[in-house]
Order: sequence, then C-alpha cells, then structure tokens
Amino acid sequence: MTEKPSASLPISVQGKSAYLVARHAAVEAGRILRQRFGRHNAIEVKGRRNLVTEADLLSEKTILKIITAAFPEHGIMSEEVGNRREGSEYIWIIDPLDGTNNFHFGMPLFCVNIALARRNEVLLGITFDPMRNEIYRAVRGGGAYLNNKRIGVADVVELEDAAVGVDLGYDAERSNDLLETAMKLWPKIHCMRLIGSSSLGMAYVAAGRLSLYFHRSLYPWDSASGLLLIGEAGGEVTNYAGRLATIHDREIIAANPRLGRVFRDWLVKK
Repeated sequence: MTEKPSASLPISVQGKSAYLVARHAAVEAGRILRQRFGRHNAIEVKGRRNLVTEADLLSEKTILKIITAAFPEHGIMSEEVGNRREGSEYIWIIDPLDGTNNFHFGMPLFCVNIALARRNEVLLGITFDPMRNEIYRAVRGGGAYLNNKRIGVADVVELEDAAVGVDLGYDAERSNDLLETAMKLWPKIHCMRLIGSSSLGMAYVAAGRLSLYFHRSLYPWDSASGLLLIGEAGGEVTNYAGRLATIHDREIIAANPRLGRVFRDWLVKK
C-alpha cells in the first residue's frame, strides 16, 4: 500500500510528509527496542517504580535525530528530554518506550509513541508495537489503521459485556483511587486487564480489542497518539467530567460514546 502525504500535514525539509517521517522514526526506534529486549540494560530510577533504561534513551535519541533533521523549527515534548522550542506552532510529542517496566521485566507489551500537534490539536498519531510489528496510525480526518487495515472501536454498550483495561501510573494517591474503582467495577463487567502500557491500552480501544480503558495519571506523551486514534476509530476520549479530553488531561475514559456515558454514570453512582 503506497502512503500518500496528507495536505493537512507539514512537509519536511527533505520533501516528505510528517506522517512518513514519524513512521520512519517509530520503526527505527522500535528496531532498537526489539534488539535490546531481553538483554541487560543500564537503569536509572526516576521515582518509585518509575525507571528509565538505556533502551529508552537510545530510542529517544534515534527519534529526535530523525525528526529534528526533518523539521528543525518544530517543538519537541518528550518524556526523557523534556521540552524544546516551546513557542513553535507545531510540537512533536514523543514517548520512546511506553511500558518500561514491562520491557525491564521481559514482558513483550511496550511501544513507541509519536504524535504531532498544532496548537494542542493532534494532527498525527503513531503507536508502534515492535514485538508484533503492529503500527496503529491515524491522520486527522483520515481514519485509524492497524498496519493497512482500517480499525474501529468495539460496539459494546453494556458494562457486563465489556473488556476493560486499566493502568496505575506513578501517582500513589490516584493509583489507590483507581484500584478501589476497579474493585467495585469488577463484578459488573466481562473482564479486566492491566496492560502496563497506557499507549497500547488506548490503541487497543481504537482497534476494538478493549471495550473501554481508563487511567487517572497520564502525561501528554502517553495519550496524544491515542486521543487521535480513538477519535478517528469512531470512539471518544473524555475526562472524568465528561468533556472531550486534551493532551493535558491526566484522567481519561476511552470507549465508544455510549459505553463511555454508561461508565461515567456508574462512576457517579458507585
């Protein structure tokens, strides 16, 4: 399938669309992660349970090299290096390894996350699972795809039929609250899964693998790609108050619109 640059995306100094640059960066970073998976990786501790490995840093270095060469004037928001050129119209939002704990313990559930936003509106999102060679991708207005197959959210509308994904994050208070919610929700749903990668959790909603996903402690690099993927797949991501989520919302609920409303109503009553 030949990829065609979208007119809505900026063109790089090499004449390539932002989508093609982002896809190349994600695949190259994923190759590094796949090669280093299961090997010893030097580790830094950013906080309790919050690690950064040598693989994180190598992946990030690769992504930044490709993107900054293609779009030298664009801003960067990345989990490990922070923000660069914050006043830029366009900003790349990058997580070089989402699911670091899974990666560290040898569980093959992790991904590379790259998104491009213009004034906080996400235009492009790519979530790449290198262990399964699965590229979840979306360009605003163009639908959501898993590799070359168009995807859509699940049509489940009742909690009792729902496969629900959750993750905890690194904020102890929010994580404890989420666990309490999960315990109360458990008897009312079909099944629950703790993914260990919020980006994959949101991608799974876009692909219909999960009916619903919720989280209480996200950052822009966790959610930016997923916000667009789910929206383009016919779903909806809201905050806990029911407003459409942005990259700055820490708490999100992702599902098809009807199931999302059912879940928010249950939260109010629980």
